[in-house]
Amino acid sequence: MFFSGDPSSRKRVDLGGRSSKERDRQKLLEQTRLERNRRLWLRQQNSAALKIQRCFRGRKVVECERSKVRESFFKTYGKHCENVNRHCFGPDSDFLRQLLFFNNPKYVSDFAALVEICQLLQEFVHESGDIVSLFAGTDYLSKRVIAEFRVKQLAFICIQAVYENRNQWMYPNLMACLNFSSSAKLLLEAVTLLIDPKLPWSCSTVSHLFQRNIYSLFREILLTIKKMNFQGATVADVSPLDHVIALVISHLGQTPCVCKGVEPRQSFSSQILSIPFLWRTYPHLKEIFSRPELSQHYFGEMALCVKDRNNVLPNDVSDDLPGYACLLGNILEAAGMAISHTDLLDVAVDFTTIATYLLEAMPPLQASNGTNKEMVDDEMNLDDHTTPILNKDLEQQICDAIDPRFLQKLTNILLGSLSHSKGKPQDKGVKAVGSVCALLHVIFNALPLERNMTVLAYRTELVPVLWEFMKWCHEHQKWSSLSEHSAYVPADAPGWLLPLAVFCPVYRHMLMIVDNEEFYEHEKPLPLNDIRFLIVILRQALWQILWLNPIAPPNIGNSNSNVAIMKKHPHEFLQQRVCIVTSELMSQLQDWNNRRQFTPPNEFQADGVDDHFVSQAMIESTRANNILKQAPFLVPFTSRAKIYASQLAAAKAQQGPHSVLSRNRFRIRRDHILEDAFNQLNTLSEEDLRGLIRISFINEFGVEEAGIDGGGIFKDFMENITRSAFDVQYGLFKVETANHLLYPNPGSGLVHEQHLQHFHFLGTILAKAMFEGILVDIPFATFFLSKLKQKHNYLNDLPSLDPELYRHLLFLKHYQSDISDLELYFVILNNEYGEQTEEELLPGGKNVRVTNENVITFIHLVANHRLNFQIRQQSSHFLRGFQQLIEKDWIDMFNEHELQLLISGSVDGFDIDDLRVHTHYTGGYHKDHYVIEVFWEVIKNLSLENQRKFLKFVTGCSRGPLLGFKYLEPQFCVQRAAGSASEETLDRLPTAATCMNLLKLPPYRSKEQMEQKLLYAINAGAGFDLS
Repeated sequence: MFFSGDPSSRKRVDLGGRSSKERDRQKLLEQTRLERNRRLWLRQQNSAALKIQRCFRGRKVVECERSKVRESFFKTYGKHCENVNRHCFGPDSDFLRQLLFFNNPKYVSDFAALVEICQLLQEFVHESGDIVSLFAGTDYLSKRVIAEFRVKQLAFICIQAVYENRNQWMYPNLMACLNFSSSAKLLLEAVTLLIDPKLPWSCSTVSHLFQRNIYSLFREILLTIKKMNFQGATVADVSPLDHVIALVISHLGQTPCVCKGVEPRQSFSSQILSIPFLWRTYPHLKEIFSRPELSQHYFGEMALCVKDRNNVLPNDVSDDLPGYACLLGNILEAAGMAISHTDLLDVAVDFTTIATYLLEAMPPLQASNGTNKEMVDDEMNLDDHTTPILNKDLEQQICDAIDPRFLQKLTNILLGSLSHSKGKPQDKGVKAVGSVCALLHVIFNALPLERNMTVLAYRTELVPVLWEFMKWCHEHQKWSSLSEHSAYVPADAPGWLLPLAVFCPVYRHMLMIVDNEEFYEHEKPLPLNDIRFLIVILRQALWQILWLNPIAPPNIGNSNSNVAIMKKHPHEFLQQRVCIVTSELMSQLQDWNNRRQFTPPNEFQADGVDDHFVSQAMIESTRANNILKQAPFLVPFTSRAKIYASQLAAAKAQQGPHSVLSRNRFRIRRDHILEDAFNQLNTLSEEDLRGLIRISFINEFGVEEAGIDGGGIFKDFMENITRSAFDVQYGLFKVETANHLLYPNPGSGLVHEQHLQHFHFLGTILAKAMFEGILVDIPFATFFLSKLKQKHNYLNDLPSLDPELYRHLLFLKHYQSDISDLELYFVILNNEYGEQTEEELLPGGKNVRVTNENVITFIHLVANHRLNFQIRQQSSHFLRGFQQLIEKDWIDMFNEHELQLLISGSVDGFDIDDLRVHTHYTGGYHKDHYVIEVFWEVIKNLSLENQRKFLKFVTGCSRGPLLGFKYLEPQFCVQRAAGSASEETLDRLPTAATCMNLLKLPPYRSKEQMEQKLLYAINAGAGFDLS
């Protein structure tokens, strides 16, 4: 290589990145680390081997030593302990020391020797009556330590012997099973002697048993006995176990007891109370456990650890018998007895806390709601796995335990402290309210409501006490006190959630039973002033849940899915549940206010509803739209009516531009309007019904009337057909109410063979009128309007059908004497067109006499028959036709009173001034023209009937638009009929083009002439010949 003249060496560059020396160093470090780990693993392996060998050698040596002691023991005392006397049990004898050292219950000889010794022990104690001197001699104080040690060990190995040999109960050899039963009996009777509470070593002995996890042994023994019992044997031979467990569990909680607390997982509550159907096998244990001092101790113990039940409870017996459910079933059965023995508030609060958390963890109860298995399987998928199905007997045990009497007693104990207190509630009272509300909230969503609601409403002080508590919290802004004292809801959750979740459904149930006189006159169950205050609380709660602090609502459906959601999202579920029950109660209170007003209607409306809110309410999944679905009464009626009109407009727009050209044109005879309409329109599809329908009228002479249907003739047709079809003379509807309101005729089948098809048609006709925005004069009874909303009617709806029957039923309700003297039975007589039929209100009702005990049931069955059952077929077919055009969601935001307004508008007529403001003029007329001034003066002075006739004359409908004439399409217009005011012109009558809402008015010179011509035109009844 040639010299370049540069003496310095050129730096070599490695384009491979890291240098090879660095790579080698990393590799070396990794190999060193692996070698170090391998050597450490070898050392640990060798150390473990040495420990195992040392332990094995030690065990082997001990076992050899035990064998030597065993051999010496049997040589000294005999194979069957025939050389044993009472002095062998003394502190100076080696008899017990040797026995306790070598005894292994798994060996037959050791087990037999232990049984013989226990038999001798009982004989010696029965002879002398003094067990203390038997173990400690004459000086107990000096020999106390050795005596207590031997007693503790002997008691434990006796129980251990029964545990180790428990499977012998399952032997098919009956003789072997009976021999072991007698042996086990001797062993357990000996334990009973050793742990007698009167003995000085009782506390230390029981404490030692706790340290040896005695309840785990008891659990396995009890489960074995249950298997044996299942196979047909009896448990009478092992009843001493009952006494042993009773002595052990009753030891804790006693005043002299100084035992250390048991680890929760090894406690009586976890190991024993989680055994399925414990009390069926050991009813005596139930009595012991139900003692006030014991239930107080164990309930308090369980309340502290119930939240951590997964780490506390032992393994489940089987998939359909989970430990927490078995624990719940057992404590519920025992709690009924425990609570009946005590009025201690702390015991009730602790029990309620336990029951709440355990019941909340339960899968859906099939036995409680009658749901079939297939439905449960479809609805119990949570996090991609199936919730286990409970054993049917266990379900039944839980459902039977939560009976009305038990809830009544528990609720009265928990709320008793508040019912007698005035002013600020004590902390204990607040805690009691939180616990009872949490339990009832869970029960309401896990068990059927019907059987418990009446008891909670009428046999407890739940409603008045809870209301006074809620009122105090709201007035003093102390809702947070409940969140602070309740473990069920987070501390930052609103304090009114739990009380409302319980108060609303119970009070709503009361309102279904209470009658009008009690509610309005006697002001029961709450004074009207308090109800006004309640409405404020409910309104504010709903507004906060739905608008201020909304959450994504869980999909609350039937009780099965509710339980799954409640376990996964308890707080969200509670908030959504409060929203539902609060909304239902507010709707019911609004119904009461509609019957007889006790508060201004706007008290139900929220203050934050404006134009922006209305625009948002039309968009799915917005907060405003959610309010409209869940609590529509918060929105003023006019705003909801605008939204309803927008929904109708959107539905019409979906028909597309082809709907402008009607393909459905019908010729209708005026004197056969219903028959022709039924025969022709009844064949239309739902799509055709939503489109335009054009009508040509045929007069009585068979001539087609003049006029082209641009919408006006159809409106006239709708008014005429509804007037004919809903006329009581036609026989499909009846009027028997004081206010002359219409409802389906129960005997319509006697009048029309196709009466159900006619009801379907009439439902369609009414829906078409509403769909087109045509108001029709059909005053329906409130209870029938409920059917359009698919609601059930109750006793308080009966006055809208039969006020006289309602009064008679109230007479029975308040009858003071013996009702059976009235000779009433559970039957009702129907009288339709002179034909009397008798129907039973319940199976075999003609043989069931009405008594003071069942009179309330009779009253509600009669009301249900008249309001729901009698017209069920007619209402069902009417609803099917109605829902062809009007969707349920559209009218769900209106109550029955408001729905009648959607159908018929206001009964007060229309606003002349509103019509004048929204009127256009053409042909030379203007708003200040003298003819127009006279015209409006004439219209304003017309009677209400003539005003409606005038409106029908010019628009085709006698009712104005629901939201006012601003929404009349097209807007009303007055056109000058002729250019000149000649006599010939002035002699003409005014005419109208109803499709254009146009009045063609000649320029009459005087008020009298205008009034005469207008009255003649609107009363002529000439159809469209005048146009």
